[in-house]
Amino acid sequence: MRDGSLPDVTTTTSRLFLARLAGLGVFDTQGDQMGKVRDAVVVLRIGGNAPRLTGLVVEVPPRRRIFVPMTKVTAIDAGQVIVSGTVNLRRFEQRRNESLATAELLDRSITLRDSGERVQVVDIGVAQTKSREWLVDSLFVKRGGSGLRRRGERFLVEWGEVSGMSLPEEAQPAEQLLATLDQLRPADVASLLHNLVPKRRLEVARELDDERLADVLEELIDDDRVEIMQALDRERAADVLEEMDPGDAADLISDLPPEQAEFLLEEMEPDEADDIRRLLAYDDFSAGGMMTTEPVVLAPDASVAEALASIRNPDLPPALAAQVFICRPPTETPTGRYLGTCHFQRLLREPPSTLVSSLVDTTINAVRPDTPLGDVTRNFAAYNIVALPVIDEDDHLLGAVTIDDVVDHMLPEDWREEVGNG
Repeated sequence: MRDGSLPDVTTTTSRLFLARLAGLGVFDTQGDQMGKVRDAVVVLRIGGNAPRLTGLVVEVPPRRRIFVPMTKVTAIDAGQVIVSGTVNLRRFEQRRNESLATAELLDRSITLRDSGERVQVVDIGVAQTKSREWLVDSLFVKRGGSGLRRRGERFLVEWGEVSGMSLPEEAQPAEQLLATLDQLRPADVASLLHNLVPKRRLEVARELDDERLADVLEELIDDDRVEIMQALDRERAADVLEEMDPGDAADLISDLPPEQAEFLLEEMEPDEADDIRRLLAYDDFSAGGMMTTEPVVLAPDASVAEALASIRNPDLPPALAAQVFICRPPTETPTGRYLGTCHFQRLLREPPSTLVSSLVDTTINAVRPDTPLGDVTRNFAAYNIVALPVIDEDDHLLGAVTIDDVVDHMLPEDWREEVGNG
């Protein structure tokens, strides 16, 4: 234990104290305020497994509370929270396995393991792990004061030094298994889920957070992921689809009954649903059917420094992080006129202030969305690339096919099941 005063909010995103986040302004990367933090969402776990911080409850005008995943939080600096990417504005609804840090966990009575003494939680410290999860690692607590108006001693304890903030073993039957999945890659989790009985598979899937479940669904065989998607409530299913790569989401939507597929598309954010609708219009084994609509796109006046920052995003698959596509505004697909590609190796060799427009590679022939798989494959072989731009007849960038997409479509349909049983 370490004695001390109540800690301030850290100015980096490697460690946070949750009580001090309440009331902070939330801003997008352009500096526009979205709202204010009202609480933090924590998932308690069984045994000695530390609770997991999954996101923030943010109040946006007009007095609507939404959920912002921690994966969208890029910085907490100078008393403000910076959020990147698209945020779902659907009203926040607390799920069965979630607790609100300020409303439910502060002032909770817990026990010090070494002495058996009861103390109260004043604040909750969380830290980011190597796998980019946020786990509770410390608690700021207070002893009960003695005598009139006497304030109890306050001090910091490590998570392992207390008990009373975990779920009982019987509270969540899937949680024991979930604790073993934290460090596994999505493909390995998918393999494990495939080998579970259906009831257990659905239990585990329901307890995964939206982003993790989205990653796992992208690796599951079609029958398993359709089964899971049909078992989720409509809003949860739409949230998970929004976290998936648009190409994978389109593949999954196409496997669902038409009525359910349309319900989910209507429930999704319009921009996300529009991406999927565009992809559904293409043949599965064409460039349009294989592409992702979310490659890294920059305007020609962007600098090398900006380009490197954009591909440094750890959530980007390696194939998409290998290059940026340069287009006239708008830079969301479908973009303005496609100008060419900048490879990350070239970016590393240039001064940070150099404009990407001077580094554009125009030797790679972009393909049309109706280009068949065979022609796409020959382009990859000819240019030794890992991502191929897809443009329409007016040279607007629609997306990019990655080498991963090509390999997936060249393998037999049941290849995931064979790997899972291997």
